[in-house]
Amino acid sequence: MLVAAFAFALMGVCVKFAAEHYNAMELVAYRGVVSIVIMFAWAKSLGVSLKTQRPGMHAWRGIIGALSLLAWFYALQNLPLATAMTLNYMSSIWIAAFLVGGALMFGKAEQQGALLATVLAGFGGVVLVLRPAFEQNQLWAGMIGMMSGMTAALAYLQVTALSRAGEPEARVVFYFALASLLLGVCGIAFTGFSPWSAKHAIWIVPIGLLASVGQLCMTRAYASGATMLVANLQYSGIVFASALGVIVFGDELPLIAWLGMLVIIGSGIAATILRNRTIPNTPPEEHG
Repeated sequence: MLVAAFAFALMGVCVKFAAEHYNAMELVAYRGVVSIVIMFAWAKSLGVSLKTQRPGMHAWRGIIGALSLLAWFYALQNLPLATAMTLNYMSSIWIAAFLVGGALMFGKAEQQGALLATVLAGFGGVVLVLRPAFEQNQLWAGMIGMMSGMTAALAYLQVTALSRAGEPEARVVFYFALASLLLGVCGIAFTGFSPWSAKHAIWIVPIGLLASVGQLCMTRAYASGATMLVANLQYSGIVFASALGVIVFGDELPLIAWLGMLVIIGSGIAATILRNRTIPNTPPEEHG
């Protein structure tokens, strides 16, 4: 999980460099192409067929996941690396919010008091994180970053459904990559292509490669490690992103933003623990 988290943080660095030359739609498409090649080879090496009896479920997961990826890439393009990474890692808090919302609908809110507290604390952390963004006229990018976390949570729930339906991880990730390519191509039809050069394109392959490495390592971690320990170690990605943001980009975040990140990490860990009691043995959440 630590390797996976570091891979996703490095991918964020590559996205920020690539975003200086390509728009978010292009990056989503290019990342899809690279991941399709990698996941196709991985599926073949495992002897996993890419044919599916559940195209509708894959389509929904792919659309939501690709939208989450697009939102995250946009946030990475316009926000400090640590801020964009933190907002994307809010998926655990969003899932807790969905569970609380379901409990309210069925009149069982009194059973979800602890989970509700983690949700409120998590969104309190968001307010702290986004305050510097608001002061620097980056609120829109911050809201898009929040949306990346929310859609990642929806995609995660769909991955859970696909896993319970017996769909192998290689097939799920392959169709996610395919959906990313299709969404990116549709977007490029409106945004157009940016000038192409080998010097700028050098960042594209690492984006897809690091995303695939991160997903493979994360899957292996959940398959062989203690679920709760692994689930909480994913937040090391925020720590890695924070360090890389300072070292590579010279990001300077005020104390209130760092405090907000700590609140979100703490809330996410608590939400993961409480959520596991409600929906145990679920597959890993995906990032990137």
